[in-house]
Amino acid sequence: MKTILVTGGAGFIGSNFIPFFLENNPDISIINLDLLTYAGDMENIKEVEDNDRYTFVKGDICDRSLVEELFEKYNINGVIHFAAESHVDNSIKNPGVFVETNVRGTFTLVDVAYKYWMDKPFTHKEEYKNSRFLHISTDEVYGTLGETGLFTEETPYAPNSPYSASKAGSDMIVRSYHHTYGMNTVITNCSNNYGPKQHDEKLIPTVIRKAISGENIPIYGDGKNVRDWLYVLDHAKGIDLAFRTGNAGEVYNIGGRNERNNNYIAHTICELLDEMNPKAEGSYKDQITNVEDRAGHDRRYAIDATKIESQLGWKADENFESGIKKTIAWYQEKYSN
Repeated sequence: MKTILVTGGAGFIGSNFIPFFLENNPDISIINLDLLTYAGDMENIKEVEDNDRYTFVKGDICDRSLVEELFEKYNINGVIHFAAESHVDNSIKNPGVFVETNVRGTFTLVDVAYKYWMDKPFTHKEEYKNSRFLHISTDEVYGTLGETGLFTEETPYAPNSPYSASKAGSDMIVRSYHHTYGMNTVITNCSNNYGPKQHDEKLIPTVIRKAISGENIPIYGDGKNVRDWLYVLDHAKGIDLAFRTGNAGEVYNIGGRNERNNNYIAHTICELLDEMNPKAEGSYKDQITNVEDRAGHDRRYAIDATKIESQLGWKADENFESGIKKTIAWYQEKYSN
């Protein structure tokens, strides 16, 4: 039985990934290391807490002695690294935390893995010759796009927020451990995720929550900022594929091919809620309110997922219109309890 370390598995994407991965990889056990900061929630991983192939450890990825202890105690032979500070607004207010967790934390993990799995550069210990470090990143490292074009794996990095800059830094560290030491690393860069278990502060949960509670639904600026939306379970499937079958040293962009602007997101959610949970009078759209734009708000992101589709056989099962219905249903249940 192989044991892999998953970091940040109580957060949004990690907590959707872990149940899927355990179900589809019966020969692998998971150690979930999570500090349970504001974005992590034990409720998110309740469904796997009794699984005998799952162990939760509360702790910080920056704590080198703890990470070393976990590698020794559980004989870790793979890492899937989700843990990161990820809310752009928070990075604008407090960038230092993002540099600490995203850059230093990633360095700590990859350096411990290198020393545990390898005798020296380009020489793996025999029992760890297939050990892999998969780092989950974001399309925001590429900066912003004009009205046309897509981010590819060859797009130069041009991060515009403290969050995306810290993620770009962590990507570069992981890349360097492949090229300098010969580590088996893979990096995935994803577009905007949505779905169950996302933090309440994010756009889609905010629109649903505010709509149901009768409050104003805040939309930054003119609402024309475009994102490529990826249903979180589709992302989990892509990570699983990249971890098991991706090529060492490669980067794979995972995107949903679902470009939508914030106005479309808000109006679609309101229209669906009008059908699923009608108000006594009027439409939920009446609550949509434009607010002052976020500082440094990138205009458009969109990913070309051709590489992972053609090389690894991944494809998104949900389009935005199918995924958002499942998402609204999940949050309706959450917010009605």
